[in-house]
Amino acid sequence: MRAVVYTETGPSSVLRLVERDAPEPGPGEVRVRVVTAGVNPTDWKFRAVMGPTHDEVAPGQDGAGIVDAVGEGVDHLAVGDRVWLYLAQHEKGIGAAAELTVQAADRVVPLPDGASFDLGASLGVPAVTAHRALTSGDVTRLAPGALAGTTVLVAGGAGAVGNAAIQLAVWAGATVVTTVSSPAKAALARAAGAQHVVDYRTEDVVAAVREIAPDGVDLVVEVAPATNIGIDLAVVRNHGTVAYYANDGGDEVTLPVRQAFAKNLRLQGVFLYQVAPPLLRAAAEDVTAAVAAGALRVGDDAGLPLHHFPLAELAAAHDAVEGGTVGKVLVQVTEA
Repeated sequence: MRAVVYTETGPSSVLRLVERDAPEPGPGEVRVRVVTAGVNPTDWKFRAVMGPTHDEVAPGQDGAGIVDAVGEGVDHLAVGDRVWLYLAQHEKGIGAAAELTVQAADRVVPLPDGASFDLGASLGVPAVTAHRALTSGDVTRLAPGALAGTTVLVAGGAGAVGNAAIQLAVWAGATVVTTVSSPAKAALARAAGAQHVVDYRTEDVVAAVREIAPDGVDLVVEVAPATNIGIDLAVVRNHGTVAYYANDGGDEVTLPVRQAFAKNLRLQGVFLYQVAPPLLRAAAEDVTAAVAAGALRVGDDAGLPLHHFPLAELAAAHDAVEGGTVGKVLVQVTEA
């Protein structure tokens, strides 16, 4: 099989295309022929900063493909099933940037009929992160009506996680406000389904959000807490939640303690690699339900433009994500 691997920390040039023997699934595992892999910021950050956790690493936490071998004890998946993957490279050497990958069966999820491999490979990190952020407050599962009567502020609605958060929140019945940095990104956020869009470069975010939600928003899905914590505290309601999943804009947050505890504020970090397995399974089930309902989509009309690269150009795909490409970067690993 072909795979793209690295054996040392460094720039994207450390990635190289190799031929390897096909891995065999053990008990509780399945082997998936990867059709499409998704590239996320975590992939290039691990490659550039963390270095390999095994002798060699084929990166990629997200992918979609077809089950082509099943290990002992797996009874809910069969050869030929179309599936999507999450945390495919976590604690493993071979992730989604390989033609064949062996995965624990609980990280391999049936892909609903009619859903493309592009969509399947775009779920994983963005959608599961968005689900965990949206369920960090008073709601534990997402389904139609689960967020009815609530208002959610999604910071950075044109990003992949922001896009998924908008779509999932709208599907669950929330009123969604999102912040963006340009008219082009505003158009993407509206395509994702956001009912209200605020350009933080040209508008007073606090005033705009307070006009929409005079009593404050119930939940903030935050990508830049170091920059935005003052805004978040000003717009969140009493007993509200700020769920943050990234460190855009800085690594440290200065929190006005009295203002925060006076609102009974909850701060919830979201880091998928440490999320408990039952919560991951709940997210995978709810995300799959949203896909089956047609509520979670990708592409220009869903506010998430797609950018495709062949497997041999994984380095260029990593560079595109590191460079801030707007939309979702995907890698074609094998033919559908």
